Amino acid sequence: MSLGITLVPLPTHRVGLRAGELAYHDVSAVGDRRGTAVFVPGYTGSKEDFALLAAPVAEAGWRYVAIDQRGQYETPGPDDRAAYAVPALAAELLELLGTLGDGPVHVVGHSFGGLVTRAAAIESPEAFASLTLMDSGPAGLTGPRVEAMRAMEPVLDRYGPEAVFDAMTATSPPREPELVAFLRTRFLSSSVAGLRAMGDAVQDEPDRVEELKATGVPLLVVSGEHDDTWLPSLQREMAERLGAPFEVIPGAVHSPAAERPAETAAVLLRWWASL
Repeated sequence: MSLGITLVPLPTHRVGLRAGELAYHDVSAVGDRRGTAVFVPGYTGSKEDFALLAAPVAEAGWRYVAIDQRGQYETPGPDDRAAYAVPALAAELLELLGTLGDGPVHVVGHSFGGLVTRAAAIESPEAFASLTLMDSGPAGLTGPRVEAMRAMEPVLDRYGPEAVFDAMTATSPPREPELVAFLRTRFLSSSVAGLRAMGDAVQDEPDRVEELKATGVPLLVVSGEHDDTWLPSLQREMAERLGAPFEVIPGAVHSPAAERPAETAAVLLRWWASL
């Protein structure tokens, strides 16, 4: 969960898909449109994680779209855990891309969202103008983050999501009351089945680096300088295996779009302009 979000008032749109309505932000390009960029959040995240990128992306001529995945925040989800498996979420992302009417688009997948967007690119590479994996890894997550997630499982089972939220924010609570209220609302609005299933998926995902490389989709790997989830060294190694450029966002941890938005936007805009 990113605690560094700056709340930006963007209107929420909704589109009807086979699994139900999906919520997203949609900001039109300023001037001549150069294309479309779609942002997919990670585990416990939402479209708001990218909101500070909306203005620079749109002002550079790109349509900006950021989504809640199924079961996240304002996108409702069922109690069926199968709905939150990586293949199911990837299929829904492809369905959404088809509704945009923009042809191939640039996609940015953050953290668990990177695993989902990767699966979508492997399934339908023609839908992608490029794919950026941001603070995501070659396979399932390991290490301290997994241990922390596993420690929360009995809390979720016994006491519910509010107790999990309180435990997650106890050591480094956000200072702004408005942000605390938003993060609490977002977390408690998320599907409990989705929290469990996505938590399993982010640990169990196999290494699909070679499959992704074989798609021919232009690829970029971006890491926060101090990422404590998938280590930057692991992401650099993944980029080398993909034959992809690797960019580090100075000063960022696991959420560069929220923590260092200007630097993150500059990297993305330079990348898209080069293609």
